[in-house]
Amino acid sequence: MDMSIAAMSVDMNMARVQEELGIAVLKTAMDMTEDTALLDEVLQSVDPNLGNNIDITV
Repeated sequence: MDMSIAAMSVDMNMARVQEELGIAVLKTAMDMTEDTALLDEVLQSVDPNLGNNIDITV
């Protein structure tokens, strides 16, 4: 196994970049899941009858 220092450096750098990309993709997926859960919670808390009737007697 005769690998030059330059080639080993390139391989290590590529592995680091791939790992960072994987972490970034996972963070994005987690943020999207969190946003979806928050949206579901907000939609469930909305009262569909709220604002349908107006009391106009004085």
